[in-house]
Amino acid sequence: MAHQHDHEPKSYGRAFAIGIGLNVAFVLIEAFYGYLAHSLALIADAGHNLSDVLGLLLAWGASILAMRRPTPRRTYGLRRSSILAAVINAIILLIAIGGIAWEALRRFSAPTSVEGGTVIWVAAVGIVINAVTAWLFVTGRNDDLNIRGAFLHMAADAAVSVGVVLAGVAILATGWLWLDPVVSLIIVAVILVGTWGLLRDSVNLALDAVPENIDAAQVQDFLSQLPDVREVHDLHIWGMSTTETALTAHLVLREATGGDALLSRACQELHDQFGIDHATLQFEHGDADYPCRLAPAETV
Repeated sequence: MAHQHDHEPKSYGRAFAIGIGLNVAFVLIEAFYGYLAHSLALIADAGHNLSDVLGLLLAWGASILAMRRPTPRRTYGLRRSSILAAVINAIILLIAIGGIAWEALRRFSAPTSVEGGTVIWVAAVGIVINAVTAWLFVTGRNDDLNIRGAFLHMAADAAVSVGVVLAGVAILATGWLWLDPVVSLIIVAVILVGTWGLLRDSVNLALDAVPENIDAAQVQDFLSQLPDVREVHDLHIWGMSTTETALTAHLVLREATGGDALLSRACQELHDQFGIDHATLQFEHGDADYPCRLAPAETV
């Protein structure tokens, strides 16, 4: 059997600290001036930014836990905590947008006067802060679900803040108070789209689904075409964390031999071609007197 694991999660501690600090300050500013200006759009965006701060804290904590060493009880360490953080992050966002949507619908029947000027300059500050925070995570957005969630949320927040600025301008120009709850519902829709993808991907990882960026059929074909391999069965591919992928498989050899060279090549190419960091391969010799009970495809 062979085992390879040479990839460690990258630390984004500094990016998390800066992003959290900026967003906590902005949440306080946005909530205060949203209250003074009677703007639900600002208060809604402040609530969303607060949920993003909680999400960043969860992701940061999980990224730290994911780097802890294995123990005799937790033989994979705490890598899976990053997946749990992504699930919790998505649930927090769904709860937050539910409250925002409820209040927006209520305001259609009971509109409140809004100070458009205050809305404009506060949201403009939000564009800068959210864009800077998104930039902090841009390099890791393709490799880590936690980092991707942080990047998408901050990028969406910047876009939402643009929408709030436009709403403030429109309210000043027209006096249409209904624009405030309309913008709030648009904010809800934008957040919902991003959150649904995050929830789907994180739940799939929690249920040991094959990660989205890996084609299980291609992995099966690759292993089947290795020298001296005539059959592959009991193939499993799953996410150990939001950054690491694991694989186990049984390889039935044509000859009653199997060397380290084949194991080393298989593990290295699984890493290079498919991004699978943690591969465990078991050699078998296909003896009919001792069949593998895990050979049927429907057996786990």
